[in-house]
Amino acid sequence: MKYHEPRLISMAMAIVVTGIYVILFILGALIISPDSFHHFYTTTYLLLSAAVLCTLAFLIFRFTLDKFIYSKIRLIYKSIHNVKRKKDEIQQRRIDTHLLDEVSQEVEAWQEEKSREIEQLRQLEQYRREFIGNVSHELKTPLFNIQGYVLTLLDGGLDDNTINKEYLQRTEKSIERLIRIVDDLDEIAQLESGQMQLKIIRFDIVALTKEVMELLEMKAQKRGIRLVCSKQEKSVFVLGDREKIRQVLTNLLENSIRYGNKNGRTKISFFDMDEHILTEITDNGIGIEPEELTRVFERFYRAPRGRASYAKGKGLGLAIVKHILEAHQETVNVRSAIGVGTTFGFTLKKV
Repeated sequence: MKYHEPRLISMAMAIVVTGIYVILFILGALIISPDSFHHFYTTTYLLLSAAVLCTLAFLIFRFTLDKFIYSKIRLIYKSIHNVKRKKDEIQQRRIDTHLLDEVSQEVEAWQEEKSREIEQLRQLEQYRREFIGNVSHELKTPLFNIQGYVLTLLDGGLDDNTINKEYLQRTEKSIERLIRIVDDLDEIAQLESGQMQLKIIRFDIVALTKEVMELLEMKAQKRGIRLVCSKQEKSVFVLGDREKIRQVLTNLLENSIRYGNKNGRTKISFFDMDEHILTEITDNGIGIEPEELTRVFERFYRAPRGRASYAKGKGLGLAIVKHILEAHQETVNVRSAIGVGTTFGFTLKKV
C-alpha cells in the first residue's frame, strides 16, 4: 500500500479532525451537563455530526491536495520521469551503438580472415597448376628426347655405326635425367613427410666444403668461375647429417656456377653466430629480381632471368636444400641484387 497517495492522506487527516471534534464534543457536553449522554438524542447527534464532519474534511483535504499540491508534484514527477527516461534511452542507444560497433568489427574481422583464406586458396591453386605444368614440362623434355632417339634408331639408324652408339648414349643421358628428377621428387616427399631419418653427427663444415669444391672444380673451370673458401685452415665443427649437408653445399655451389658470370667468382664464407654457424655462398652472377626471391625455393621454379640464360636445371635443387635444412630445424635465406650477384646462407648448430 502506498501511504503517500492523496486519498489515504485525506482520509487520515479527516479521521484526525473528526477525532478531535468528538473529543472536544464529549468534554464540552460533560462540562455543561454530565447527564447529557444518558439521552439517546445526544449520542445520535454526536455520531451523525462526526460522520458529516469526517466526510466533509475528507473531501476538502482531497480537493486541496489534488488541486494545489499533488498536481504540482505530479508535474515535477512527470518531468523527472521524462528526463530519466530520455537519459535511459540515450544510454540504451549508446549501448546499442556499442554493440553494433562490436558486431560490425567482428564481421569485418571475419570478412578479412575469410578473404585471406580465399586468397591463400587461390595462391595454392595457382601453385598447384604451376607445379603440375612444371612437372609435365620437366618430364616431357627427356621423354621426347628418348622417343626421338629411339624412333631414329628404329628407322634405320641402328644399322648406321656413325650414329647408333651416339644416339644410345644420348638416350641413356635422358633416362638418367628422368631418374634424377624422380629421385629428387621422392626425396622431397620423404623430407616433407618426415619419413627420412637424419644421421646427426659432429663434423667439420670447412673440410666438407673443401671436398665439395674439389668435386665441382672442373665444372667451375669450364665456366671460368673461381671457387674460394674464406677459411683455409681453421676447422669449424657443427651438428648435422653430413651427407645431407654435402647435398646442400653441392646444390648451392652448382646453382652459383650455373647462374654465375663467366670468369667470375663464388665465395664460401663462415660466420660464428654464437650458438650457430652461418655458411654463405656468394656469387657475382646475374642476380634475382626482388619479387622472385620468395619463390626460388619452390619446386621446379626458375626465375625468368635464369630461364633466359644458357643454364638448364631441374628446378629442384633449392627446394631440396630448403627441406633438408628444415628437417635439421635450421633456416636458409637468400639475398640478391640484379647485376651484382646472389648470396645463399644457411645455419647449423655449432659444437
